[in-house]
Amino acid sequence: MRLGADRARVRVPATSANLGPGFDALGLALALHDEVEVRALGAADVVVDVVGEGAQEVPSGDDHLVVRALRHALDHVGAPQTGLHLTCRNRIPHGRGLGSSAGAVVAGLLAARALVAEPESLDDDVVLRLATELEGHPDNAAPALLGGATVAWSEGDDAVRAARLAVHPDVAPVAVVPSSRLSTSHARGVLPAQVPHGDSAFQAGRAALLVEALGRRPDLLQPATEDRLHQGYRRPVMAESLALVDALRARDVAAVVSGAGPTVLVLARAAGEPGADGGRPTDADAALQQVFGGVMGGWRIVPLAIDTDGAQARRLP
Repeated sequence: MRLGADRARVRVPATSANLGPGFDALGLALALHDEVEVRALGAADVVVDVVGEGAQEVPSGDDHLVVRALRHALDHVGAPQTGLHLTCRNRIPHGRGLGSSAGAVVAGLLAARALVAEPESLDDDVVLRLATELEGHPDNAAPALLGGATVAWSEGDDAVRAARLAVHPDVAPVAVVPSSRLSTSHARGVLPAQVPHGDSAFQAGRAALLVEALGRRPDLLQPATEDRLHQGYRRPVMAESLALVDALRARDVAAVVSGAGPTVLVLARAAGEPGADGGRPTDADAALQQVFGGVMGGWRIVPLAIDTDGAQARRLP
């Protein structure tokens, strides 16, 4: 397959995985975006310029995650490899459980889709499967690709599927982002190989309830986000995050660890009309003020809309 263009621009949202009980399955796209512009070069050079999150930290050559994903996609469809110049404008925090690595992978795959002559060869099903190969699980890649809330699952023969879930307009995500970081591998490394049967049954019921709470009954979000499968086991490596989750949940707020953490995601409920800044007050506002008492200690409270579009890519002239 040949290339059909030599420049493309991709926009990909942040994501939050798990949402409490939906471990490795449920995810939510958030309106905080990375943008990547890709230019194919005649020479074999690879140059990556990064502005914003991760600048001076991430690789600037072939090891950059967007480049690796893009090359993975080109190999998959039999397109020729090429030199690359990437300009990355990053807004998604790194190492905070907001899907920065999944965003980079999806951005690279969609950049390849925009560059090849037959973009249908990299349809959403293929992109999700390739992203899962690189990420190891689809819970962040699915909402990054499709937007909104998603449930992802695996089938035989390495097939990966995802479906959009309804989200009630009153669901108002708030990310509480710490200054500290935590690698996904470290967070997953403390999980046990087996869990009690009773906890598994509890988790299945809460995950099912969460689908209903997200779509039609946001008043059920607090019980629907209870978890016994992963957050408790991770307390030793993110004690401050779990203490914040405990404090907010004690005030009847649906708070969970976002993905592998250490960001805390609040699934608040909007209450009242939008203010001058366009934001709506939520049932979590008072609880957050009480918990922090004006002393943030390195934490940032970031209200975020739900991204309903997912990743977008287009060719550039």
